[in-house]
Amino acid sequence: MPKNKGKGGKNRKRGKNEADDNKRELLFKEDGQEYALVNRMLGNGRCEATCIDGTKRLCHIRGKMHKKVWIAAGDIVLVGLRDYQNDKADIIFKYMPDEARLLKAYGELPETTLLNEGIAAGLGGEDEGVGSNYVVFEDEDIDKI
Repeated sequence: MPKNKGKGGKNRKRGKNEADDNKRELLFKEDGQEYALVNRMLGNGRCEATCIDGTKRLCHIRGKMHKKVWIAAGDIVLVGLRDYQNDKADIIFKYMPDEARLLKAYGELPETTLLNEGIAAGLGGEDEGVGSNYVVFEDEDIDKI
């Protein structure tokens, strides 16, 4: 019989969600960091995000967060900017919805930022406007039907 050298199987690696109960301290951006809104996920640990400064960047999810913190379109994240590549960045922190609302209340995010709206805000399509999914009927159009 082989000796058991590990501390458990794959169920232990999945772990318990103990961190969900605790309140986290709100993390603000520092020099070389920027807030961003995730536009879409690209796969392979990458995503496309629009930073608050107006630049679209290809973002890479850092290894510490990979398969532990799930990021989706519409999430507010903190990215670390690269000195040598302006069009690429690294995701270093994901804000929960209540934390993102607090950032907006503190004035860190602009008032026009859509918080965790995701695909409902039109981020899932190809550069559509927010209201482009709806058809507006005039009174004259209804009479013709």
